[in-house]
Amino acid sequence: MNKIRTVIIDDEQPARDLVLHYLSKYPEFDVIAEASDGFKGIQVIQEYKPEVVFLDIQMPKLTGFEMLELIDTKPLIVFSTAYDQFAIKAFEMNAVDYLLKPYSRDRFDQTIEKIKEKIDNKTSIETVNNKLIQSVEESTELINRIAVRTAQKIQVVAVEDVQYFEAADDYVMIHTKDGRYLKEKTMKYFESHLDRNQFVRIHRSYILNLAEMQKIERYEKDSHIVILKDENKLKVSASGYKLLRERLGF
Repeated sequence: MNKIRTVIIDDEQPARDLVLHYLSKYPEFDVIAEASDGFKGIQVIQEYKPEVVFLDIQMPKLTGFEMLELIDTKPLIVFSTAYDQFAIKAFEMNAVDYLLKPYSRDRFDQTIEKIKEKIDNKTSIETVNNKLIQSVEESTELINRIAVRTAQKIQVVAVEDVQYFEAADDYVMIHTKDGRYLKEKTMKYFESHLDRNQFVRIHRSYILNLAEMQKIERYEKDSHIVILKDENKLKVSASGYKLLRERLGF
């Protein structure tokens, strides 16, 4: 029987031990690595390329959702979480399974059956994870930080440190005082997940952090530009100008 390469990622040792204990009943699952935070989790997933990952959602440094956005190798994901069941309702049809802490052995056994079914049916892992990521994007929860990956490292950018977001084909360029970061998201995603009292879609290509605006000037007959505190200039469309007037009350 082929072994199912498995990784456990949770910041709590007892939680990892419980998964290990329950998995001992299933010799076909080979736990090849554990991790106690999101950064280490990404490292072991990229290195070992597991087929299945038991992944906690709430962790320091990076959440389980942020990890999922950043990994290249896409294993089958089983979330383990202490979230209230209503908070994860939107994801129930899109992940392999959820284990709501505290969970019983019987509940864990149900998860194992779901994993085996996916593997036996040769279900596309990419399809499963694309649906999961889509469900995350369709949630209405506002974000206060963004996990980004550069050639050197993974880091977390606080939303309040973003000067503006710029459309860049299938990506979004995130501009901060410390640098620029590409994120594989859409402008629509950020527009719907940012605090509208702080960020305004001023143009199809730009979402502006109002705290970074120095002034607004007329550019041509029916258009304007925003001048930022660092003297950068951004175009403002007619609809963006209307939104700015509404938000700023002028």
